[in-house]
Amino acid sequence: MHRFFALSLSGEHTAHLTPEDARHASTVLRLEPGDEVEIIWEQHRYAARLQTCTPKEASAVLVRQLPDTEPRLQLTLFQGLPKADKMDLIVQKAVELGVHTVVPVLMERSIARPDEAGMRKKQERWQKIAREACKQSGRTHDMSVAFPVALASLPAHFASLDAIAVPWEEAGAVSLRTWQAERLDAQSIGILIGPEGGISPQEIQFLQAAGAQSVTLGPRILRTETAGLCAVSCLMMLYGEMELPPLRMEDNDA
Repeated sequence: MHRFFALSLSGEHTAHLTPEDARHASTVLRLEPGDEVEIIWEQHRYAARLQTCTPKEASAVLVRQLPDTEPRLQLTLFQGLPKADKMDLIVQKAVELGVHTVVPVLMERSIARPDEAGMRKKQERWQKIAREACKQSGRTHDMSVAFPVALASLPAHFASLDAIAVPWEEAGAVSLRTWQAERLDAQSIGILIGPEGGISPQEIQFLQAAGAQSVTLGPRILRTETAGLCAVSCLMMLYGEMELPPLRMEDNDA
């Protein structure tokens, strides 16, 4: 079923699509009034039926609310800024896995170092990728991609989180499972991943002083675009976020 974010709601049941989505629904998807779609409005999902659908305007009548897809665990992925277009993939997959926020981080071994204008352009691109991934994956939270930050600013970001894990090839024997078992009640977690060159010992010391703990993801060295997604997947599984929500009576009737 095609999925759209609503731009506004009139009355209690009529959702209006953005001009961009109206054009896409009408000219690309060739949808027509009466077709069933899914609408996301104020972080809720609804089964809906198109009421109008033209290249300039589209609206849909909300039929029933659908089960929530957002995880209870709020994960923030602090990603050491990688080179080329690796961040595009990381952002897209982070959305699919349920990450709440992605924060690109300029680190000692980051190869890519765009100027402020370049970083602003990249952030806009990543946010657009995140929004499209939200539609595709059925999420109701429009995942935020922050403006790239310096490592020195991370303690301020860490202050609002319950725990921070830093996968590092020299972490020793502390596995992510062991780390999670000591933080069963955590509701907001940060994961920091180094860029292609990894995390320097000096950076690890700084991060540990800020409250982070280094962990291992196993005996194999993972690429930067793999490590964060691996850690996110593991934590989602360990915290029970890979289970389907229980069906309500009205969901069975549908």
